Amino acid sequence: MCGIFFSLREADDGNDIDIDFNKLSKTLQDANAARGPDSQSLFRTLIAFAEPSNDTSPSSLPKSDHCRPLSLEFFASELRLRGDRPVLQPHNKSGDILCWNGEIFDGMNISPEENDGVRLFEELHKLETTDQIQNLFGTIEGPYAFVFYQASSQRLFFARDPLGRRSLLIHKYTPASPYLLLASVSAGVDSRYEFEELSTQDIYCIDFRIVNGQEMLQEGLNSHILSLPRRLAEPCLKPSLPYAEMGKVNCDMPPEEYLPVTSLDLVPEYLVQAVDDLIYHLDRSVMLRVRDIPQLSDNITQPRVAVLFSGGIDSTMLAFLAHRHIPIGEPIDLLNVAFENPRKVKLQAEGNAGGLSRKEKKARERNSGKTEMLPTVPYMVPDRVTGLQELDELRNLCPDRIWNFVEINVPYEESQPARPLIESLMSPGRTIMDMSLALALYFASRGTGQLRCSPDADPIPYTSSARVLLNGLGSDELLGGYGRHRTAYNAGGWQTVVEEVGRVTEDHFPLRSDQKIILQLQLELDRIPTRNLGRDDRVISSHGKETRHPFLSLTVVNYLTGLPVHFKMDPRLELGLGDKMLLRLAARKVGLVEASQRKKRAMQFGSHSARMEGERRGDAILE
Repeated sequence: MCGIFFSLREADDGNDIDIDFNKLSKTLQDANAARGPDSQSLFRTLIAFAEPSNDTSPSSLPKSDHCRPLSLEFFASELRLRGDRPVLQPHNKSGDILCWNGEIFDGMNISPEENDGVRLFEELHKLETTDQIQNLFGTIEGPYAFVFYQASSQRLFFARDPLGRRSLLIHKYTPASPYLLLASVSAGVDSRYEFEELSTQDIYCIDFRIVNGQEMLQEGLNSHILSLPRRLAEPCLKPSLPYAEMGKVNCDMPPEEYLPVTSLDLVPEYLVQAVDDLIYHLDRSVMLRVRDIPQLSDNITQPRVAVLFSGGIDSTMLAFLAHRHIPIGEPIDLLNVAFENPRKVKLQAEGNAGGLSRKEKKARERNSGKTEMLPTVPYMVPDRVTGLQELDELRNLCPDRIWNFVEINVPYEESQPARPLIESLMSPGRTIMDMSLALALYFASRGTGQLRCSPDADPIPYTSSARVLLNGLGSDELLGGYGRHRTAYNAGGWQTVVEEVGRVTEDHFPLRSDQKIILQLQLELDRIPTRNLGRDDRVISSHGKETRHPFLSLTVVNYLTGLPVHFKMDPRLELGLGDKMLLRLAARKVGLVEASQRKKRAMQFGSHSARMEGERRGDAILE
């Protein structure tokens, strides 16, 4: 995982504007260096254009009187998670330059000793045409963002993976800020740039042969950014590109009569294979994301993998599957974050312990025997309660594994001073919900907390050494885990649910009044790249950590989108059974009985990072 920064502008002439830009460049380099603490490097090159000649024939006339070169600046920092030695970026050979922020988990054979950025650059260096470059990225699976300059064609390429699992921000040319910037993370709000998330829709290209530098800037650089489709238009000519894009939701309607799931212990015949296949694909995805991580310490019992752990079905399933593929003598850290929330503390003082709902209070009473010796207020938040319960289940199911349950307790006086930094990291995200989620992710991924040897033991300070964090994001979108899916079904039947999960609209086919559930699921998938993945990457990576999303492997995504919606969820059934039904059946099959029944709870509410000062809409802009 890396931090990358790129700039394109007219070459310096030593004036005050250039001095100011150089300061801006250094600021953005420093911001992106935090993502890669192991090495950082900067490479500059110029693209020169022909000077005016004395030949006045039309063919020889220059396109401008002014031919100042364009300056290209490439910066990259590295967090070493692949290979047997640090690798300095940007990669550079014969004028070709690559800044790579990503991991290749499938589609290219890479040995444990190799670095995937080096291998990818070797392949790119062999290619000649734009089509070949487009096709190469359609054959690799993993999270990535990149900037690649091909010297032979004088073309610059840049993109994020189709799901947007790695951040890449773009500042487009403006008269006031006459340069192009690309960066993994900004340095917060600054009048010198206007960053936005780079779309995942296409691969982008600038061809410097089309016009010279001055014309490019005078006409507006933005008009010269070409959008290249991830798949070629001619179906008969395009090669197999399994990872060019995510699949579309299967819009098959359920039969009028089919056997609903009545119990997680009884799998209907038509779901048996789907349950086994989900376990296989998810297990393989986890395996690819936890193997071959370099051991940076002589202490082989130092954890290399942690799970962002709420005790919900998603994080517990990932923890269990990671156990299958990590050496048994190596602990796995379970990062469980809890915030001191003044509103919740006030409710407790007024007689509602923890500000819990009636159902939550009953659940706490049922489990009081397991948690009575542990910290109570203000850190016994809902995610702490379920986290401890699932810790017990994992220890019973995997008794030979050391599970480090890291209690990350965040006092109010610590969370509030951190908000300006977190706001800078999550930018251009600026909503109340962005902040609530970013707060939880920032402190959880930092990994600084405490451990207990037993429930009644005194805590000891602990900071996780794991650089790879597993995150369960994506399961709700893929498997129908949101309450709005049930609402969609109640409003208009199955067709509406598929619409919400799969974003098919009336432009695709007319909707009948009883066919409203199916269109919901594609919408969820289409929103994955833009909703939070870039923001989460920027926040978590500020600690020199990398988050990996096993549910968002394109192999897992394309398998699940290919299944009929009624294989994955059934909004007619109660919560804890019908939502994410297929995953619940899979969790029950591998032995996670308690986890399989967990109901969904949003991270910001489970950790109490939300609404510390009062009730405000999540989409409201921060003041």
